[in-house]
Amino acid sequence: MPALIRTGRVAPGCLYLGIVTVIRMIELCSEPLSVEEVRAAAADPGAGAVVVFVGAVRDHDHGQGVTGLSYSAHPSAAAELRRVAEKTAASHSILSLAVVHRTGDLKIGDLAVVAAVGAAHRDVAFTACHALIDDLKATVPIWKHQSFADGTSEWVEGA
Repeated sequence: MPALIRTGRVAPGCLYLGIVTVIRMIELCSEPLSVEEVRAAAADPGAGAVVVFVGAVRDHDHGQGVTGLSYSAHPSAAAELRRVAEKTAASHSILSLAVVHRTGDLKIGDLAVVAAVGAAHRDVAFTACHALIDDLKATVPIWKHQSFADGTSEWVEGA
């Protein structure tokens, strides 16, 4: 797992070497998500920017009314989510990363994914958060089953 080594004096004559993990939170969760919990996990004293992405269930898709949806995760989804987080941390000069994806039944307006990335500067934080979400959607095996207002439904890969 990527990590930063922080150094700093803690007492006269002593030098503390501590490992601060860049990846602070990775979860698949069947309970409602907390933006503040994810943001707090990504907080870092060196971060001049913490970019938070919040994905919510919308009431439409491709011109059809959506009434609700359900997310299903493959047993390998947690490991793949970790791989995506590690790739993002290794590819960008970030200080912190936290990401949580919801599973189970969700209503319109419920939060489906919350991600936060901390970096010294905003451009790095924005770029890394964007890459994290795009990679998550492209590779983590989580599927969305949408229910439409007309009574039909569909499965969507790369939710």
